[in-house]
Amino acid sequence: MLFHPFEIALSGFSGSGKTTLAAAIVRRLAENFTVGCYKHGCHRFDIDREGKDSHTLKKAGAETVMISDPEKKAIVTGIDNNGLKERMVFLDCDLLLVEGLKELALPKLLLVDREKKILELLAHGDIPEVVALVDTEDERKSLGNDYDLPTFHRNDIETITAFIESFLAGKALETELSGLILAGGRSRRMGADKALLSYHEENQIVHTATLLRQHCREIFISCRNEQAKAYEAFGFPIITDRYLEIGPAGGILSAQQNFPDRALLAVACDMPFLDAPLISKLVENRKPLRYATAFRHQSSGHIEPLCACYEPKSRKALLASHAEGNDSLQSFLAGSRIGEITLSESRTVCNINDPAAMQTALKACRSPKE
Repeated sequence: MLFHPFEIALSGFSGSGKTTLAAAIVRRLAENFTVGCYKHGCHRFDIDREGKDSHTLKKAGAETVMISDPEKKAIVTGIDNNGLKERMVFLDCDLLLVEGLKELALPKLLLVDREKKILELLAHGDIPEVVALVDTEDERKSLGNDYDLPTFHRNDIETITAFIESFLAGKALETELSGLILAGGRSRRMGADKALLSYHEENQIVHTATLLRQHCREIFISCRNEQAKAYEAFGFPIITDRYLEIGPAGGILSAQQNFPDRALLAVACDMPFLDAPLISKLVENRKPLRYATAFRHQSSGHIEPLCACYEPKSRKALLASHAEGNDSLQSFLAGSRIGEITLSESRTVCNINDPAAMQTALKACRSPKE
């Protein structure tokens, strides 16, 4: 990854029609995705005109200048040597279409010029990670055979777009989904460890893990360091909090620090009404190109943060939110681009926090099902 977890480039010689093709592809992709575009220019550029205020301020020595109106913003700044600023700018986008940068190691569609000169660079290994060719001629089938690559006519926008969507969807499927049982709370109102209560045949840790095991190869228990010994007997790997006293966000961030490339199916330990169909619905409707996928309560309109899939790219955004002093997962999800699923029955994700609620839940869970 250079700029975005889901990036793909259109590369070719100057004048090969990259921008025209990119614009046509973006129009298609924008029907279903939030698309970012990165245009690399070998020559100097300026987005402002001499005499404008922003141009005057930059020339006066300002390192960074932002200009905004009610509909858009533009930032003019110096070169970001480590690329962090660039990656953060595009993080809200589902995917990134890069124009140019044929020499860099990112997946790319290579635009073939009429003289086929660029194929000489490809044959010599000077253009890495080419995943398809785009040609102007009817020779595209023979080109594909020669290079063992799918080859498209540049006017076939629909097929090229479908290929890009399929390629990025395949990349998303490579992300492993791990289960994370959030058990690091102090259970002050309950007066006993909520993770060890039994509403079903097994306690909440084992019961919740059974639900997650249908979708996750590996399941972790997230807890405080002093809880770890009590949970070891259940046989699940434990991730102790590295981000302390910030609630469930600390459990998510600690797991992401250990496994930054995994998606997390995170579930609180105190949801006895959680069931397999609801977990399946969450996983089946997961949007891996977004920050997360979560339920929105139909009754209250609130996003449910404690039964949700958090994608790897959410880590940077969660850390930025933490740096701003906001450790509310609900606030993060409500303000981010996520996949949303309407939840009509809120009881399924109800947290049981005190003895009275526990007794009511015990009766409900153990009463004969109709």
